[in-house]
Amino acid sequence: MARHQIPGLSHGFEIGPAGFATAAIAAAALLTLAAMAIAGRMTLPRELPQFDTDEWLGAWHGPEGTLLRIDGSNGSYELIITDLDGSRRFNGVATADGIAFRRDGEEQVLRATDGEGTGMKWLADKSDCLATRPGEGYCRD
Repeated sequence: MARHQIPGLSHGFEIGPAGFATAAIAAAALLTLAAMAIAGRMTLPRELPQFDTDEWLGAWHGPEGTLLRIDGSNGSYELIITDLDGSRRFNGVATADGIAFRRDGEEQVLRATDGEGTGMKWLADKSDCLATRPGEGYCRD
């Protein structure tokens, strides 16, 4: 057995041959995963949302004829946002916070909330809503 000393500790510790073998296998596995990720043959797991964003698919209504439509599945979405100026399409991806997308060069996240959380008095009494920021929200009827 080899005796090892960690700086700052008054005593050492011993690792036998099995301990070295286990550490070597774990290190090799991590290096293999990292190499595969760099080569693009796999992606490392990302933090998953605490909710199922696939349940958000379909139409969500805002005030004055505004509309949010979500299409897609498995964490990859197309958002169609219709306001008084017309409709725009955005690609979104599920994150731990909701559905992230880029609009006008700015990263935004569509989050679950209630009507009061949208910051819009017209939606205040609703309970099943999505919002990107105060003043922009959509709810299920």
